[in-house]
Amino acid sequence: MPAFYEKVQALATRAERNNAWRQRECFNLIPSESTPSLLVKMCEIADPAGRYAEHRTMKGEEVYFYQGTDFIRDVEVEAQRELGAYFGCTDVELRPVSGQMANEIVFKGVVKYINRGRAAGQPSRRMRLVLNNELIYGGHLSSQPMGALFNYVEEDPETGKERVVNFPVLKGNPYKPDLEKLAGLLDSHKPELVVFGKSMFLYREPVRFVADIVKDWKDRPILMYDMAHVLGLYGAFQAPFDEGADLVTGSTHKTFFGTQRGVVAGNFPKGSPLRSLWLEIKGRAFPGSTSNHHLGTLLGLLLAAYEMNEFKEAFQNQVRANARAFAKALHAHGVPVEGDPADGYTETHQVIVRVKAFGPGMEIARRLETNNVLTNYQALPDDATFLDSSGIRLGVQEMTRFGMKEKDFDALAGLMSDIIVGNKPAADEVARYRKNFLTMGFSLPPAEALPLAARILTSVIPDPGYAALFAENLRRAAGA
Repeated sequence: MPAFYEKVQALATRAERNNAWRQRECFNLIPSESTPSLLVKMCEIADPAGRYAEHRTMKGEEVYFYQGTDFIRDVEVEAQRELGAYFGCTDVELRPVSGQMANEIVFKGVVKYINRGRAAGQPSRRMRLVLNNELIYGGHLSSQPMGALFNYVEEDPETGKERVVNFPVLKGNPYKPDLEKLAGLLDSHKPELVVFGKSMFLYREPVRFVADIVKDWKDRPILMYDMAHVLGLYGAFQAPFDEGADLVTGSTHKTFFGTQRGVVAGNFPKGSPLRSLWLEIKGRAFPGSTSNHHLGTLLGLLLAAYEMNEFKEAFQNQVRANARAFAKALHAHGVPVEGDPADGYTETHQVIVRVKAFGPGMEIARRLETNNVLTNYQALPDDATFLDSSGIRLGVQEMTRFGMKEKDFDALAGLMSDIIVGNKPAADEVARYRKNFLTMGFSLPPAEALPLAARILTSVIPDPGYAALFAENLRRAAGA
């Protein structure tokens, strides 16, 4: 028992230290991460976290295979409704537990859909050709043959490689598509699936442009937008459903306020010729890809959807303003910024900087981390591999939620320039500056959130005496 207790105590101490470092001393600028609100975190550890709620549509009725699921069933339905309102769409599938799983579910569903008319006994086929963004130009890994697209697209018998073509990009700005070449590529290749979306993401995707070209094709492609990075900017940055997209996928924890999950959204009203595609996607979500779909994070996602629908406009506007201000400030402080300055360098939450003149991207990212600025190194379009990355990828979404405005990112850019360009130690100064941004906004204020969080936290303890003791320790900790 003493050895067990010592290990538990040591782990608790390490976790406490990591929490304090990440939440009180660091500027978290990784574009694919965010800190959920306290109430979202509390929902994640509520009772559903240990439960199952498998369900599927059978003979027109939603059938659940476990008892005790009424609460989480209602949570899932309400979360679908909240996210449907957020996207302005007809259908939401919430059982994927990651953005990559959401994409794979769609790919599986599309394969089932394109085989719907095959004769009995005939072998099924894969997608003939897919159009997506190339990895080195910022395309999502999950949309590549080496990622979730694996096994769902045909191989070219001459090359032995999957039949995937990439969006052409402008010679003068490889972060934007070349629309003239894109029109020709669509006509010559006739893809069955077009996947928009990136992980290195500065500008809008050409959804309406493609939709207008393919709308009258006899067999037009399915248009899917992987919005993982910009899900929390839906509407202010881009509204794919309004532009002709059929599907939106994404993870719910980058710019969106949620827990770590995935989502597939569709716009298939009754009578839509693609309605059967949505039914295939639902079937690939369960039983095709999930059993337990992490019900604690589902409960947290509902609360996050409340927050996003309440604070959406103010948050989105501040994020985009902060990103442009940050890019401009970094440039002014001598850090080269990718993108077009005429466009403010970015239209999203991301800022991409080129650091090769000061050292390899991997080395600069580690130098920043040592000085309490967390980023990730990024291969730029002219890099040979990710191991020789010239860039750093930055995102303002998390620190925007902690109250940073344009002028604050200007000051941070100065500190980062000292670290990147001047190779000066700045860890203490960075940690002191972070102390100005410790209260999360775009959620319930602490005075209202803390009592609710304490109620949820103590309610997960079955023993009333233990729960009372725990509550007392919470009060003491708060007083300290």
